[in-house]
Amino acid sequence: MARKKYDCLKCPAYCCSYAHIPTTKTDIKRLAKHFGVSEEKARKKFTKKGDKENPRVLRHTADEHFVSSCMFLDKQTRNCTIYEARPKICRDFPTQTRCGYYDFLMFEREVQDDPEWIATTD
Repeated sequence: MARKKYDCLKCPAYCCSYAHIPTTKTDIKRLAKHFGVSEEKARKKFTKKGDKENPRVLRHTADEHFVSSCMFLDKQTRNCTIYEARPKICRDFPTQTRCGYYDFLMFEREVQDDPEWIATTD
C-alpha cells in the first residue's frame, strides 16, 4: 500500500462538507449499534434521501467554513465524533496517496504565510 502524502489532522475536514456522503445498509446498522437505537431510527435520524446513485446520505448541519458539513463533524476540533462507527466511504477516503484539498491548503498556507489559513465558501 502506498504511503499517504497528507495529514487529515491538519485539514478543516473538507471531505466532510461533500453534499452527498453515501451510506449503506451496513453503515446504518453500524450507526444504530453505536447509538443504541433501532436501524429504522438511525436511518431517519442520521440520514436523508439522496439521489438515484446514493439513495441515503448523511445529514448535514451548519458549518462556518463550508456552509454545511456532516452532522457528526465536531465543528470546533474538526474531527469525526463517530470515528469508530463512520460509514464505509469515510473509512476508504481518500483512495489516492494525495488529497487535492490538502495540497491546496498547504500551498495556500505557505503563500499566505499563515499556518492556520482555511479556505471558506464565503
